[in-house]
Order: sequence, then C-alpha cells, then structure tokens
Amino acid sequence: MKLTVFTKPWPAMPLPELAEFVKGLGFEGIELPVRPGYQVPPEHVSQKLPEAVRVFADHGLCVHSIAGPIDEPAIAACGEAGVPIIRIMPEIPEGDNYLEAVAAHQRRWDALLPLLQEHGVAIGAQNHCNRWVANAMELRHCVGKYDPKLVCAVWDAGHSGLLGEMLDHALDIVASHLRIVNLKNAAWHNAADPDAGVAQWRIRWVTGREGMTNWETLFRELRKRKYEGPICFSAEYSDHDAVNRLIAEDIRFAKEALGGI
Repeated sequence: MKLTVFTKPWPAMPLPELAEFVKGLGFEGIELPVRPGYQVPPEHVSQKLPEAVRVFADHGLCVHSIAGPIDEPAIAACGEAGVPIIRIMPEIPEGDNYLEAVAAHQRRWDALLPLLQEHGVAIGAQNHCNRWVANAMELRHCVGKYDPKLVCAVWDAGHSGLLGEMLDHALDIVASHLRIVNLKNAAWHNAADPDAGVAQWRIRWVTGREGMTNWETLFRELRKRKYEGPICFSAEYSDHDAVNRLIAEDIRFAKEALGGI
C-alpha cells in the first residue's frame, strides 16, 4: 500500500519545491489537482501534466491520480504521462432524482469508454456525504457494471465515517472495484447557539487520531483483503493554517498504526 497525498493545500508552491516537501513528509506519491489556479491548469494539461510527472519522478514520487476533468485532453495527457486514474465526485444535485442522476453520470462515462480504453486511464468515482454519491452501496451501484480498469471506486474513509458506515461492510461492498482509498477523518459537532434549542450539526475535519473513522481498524481490514493500491491522504483539516503540521502528524500516526498490524 503506497502512502500518497492530495496536494490541494499547496497551489502556489513550485513543483520542485512541492516534490521535495512531499518527499520530506514521507509520502511515496501524490494526487495532483488539475484545476484553475493550480500548478497544472486544465487548459494546459497536455503540456504541463507530463512535465509535472517528470518533476515528481525525479524525486522518487509517482503521480497515481489527478483530480480534474474527464475530457479528451485530460484523458490523453494522463495516458501519455502514465497517470492511471482521474478522480471525480458524482454529484446528485438538489431536487434531482437519485437514480436519474446516476444514470446521467453513467451515460457520460459510457461515451468515454473507448477513449479510456485507448489511453489506459480510468475514471475513479469517489463517495462524498451530502449531495453526492454518498456511501459505499451508492458507490458500488454507480461503478459496479464497469471494468474497474476503466471506471473504478475511490472509497473515502472520512466521508464513510461521517455516515456511520461499518468499515468491514463498506469495504466488502466496494472491494471488487476499489483502486484508491482516500484517507482523512472528521466528526460532527453542534454549531448551534446553546440557547437555540435546536442542534445545527456541522462537519469538523480533524486528525486521524480524533475522528469517527478508526484508522487502525481500517488498516487491518485493508490488510485482510490484501489491498495493494494507494492510500491517499486528503490533507483536509478545518484548521487550514495548521495543514503542514497536521499532515505530518497524520502520516506519522498512519505509519505507526500500519507497523503495529
């Protein structure tokens, strides 16, 4: 299991400096945002993604996935650069019927299958609580009909924990299509005024030791299933100013937990 990190918190860091920073934290690879304002913007993906992959490779790091568009330029650039997965989050917009929304996503993916096959790239659909494909069963419903080499599951342990899913059940459900495990942790907290009389539950993104998903249990379940894909740390914390310190704490904790299993 490779430990990788989503580099979303560091959009302004030059790529060589970012690669050094990630390597110094102890990660083996990254997921790269291909988004406006980042080192590889979508309109320049054909030129800049292969360059970015070379920079990280020079530091002994793989780019296992991008978070970006699923269009022909991005798919072709991933194929050229050897990036196997484009991660997306299928949205279920407010007011839409869930089944109809999923069918619409699948029609789009169906149209891209020849292009994905040609370039050796997969769409990775991730679960996300609230108005998205939210839990393990919904994720399996979305991707289950596909060859996981073309459309696969990116199961997010933090969002699964927020929904109260049993880790073993969730992994049983997505195992056949699982190619990335997203790792972060969170807890619900009551943000209401004490005198309001009605709770207002909000999400607080916290460290691996604090949240609702037990990372030690998760790692045991992954080992039990002989999972060999990347574990991608999302580096998402409600305390945005402490990201560098907290991600360093989390990789240390994860390595300790993995070493104890």
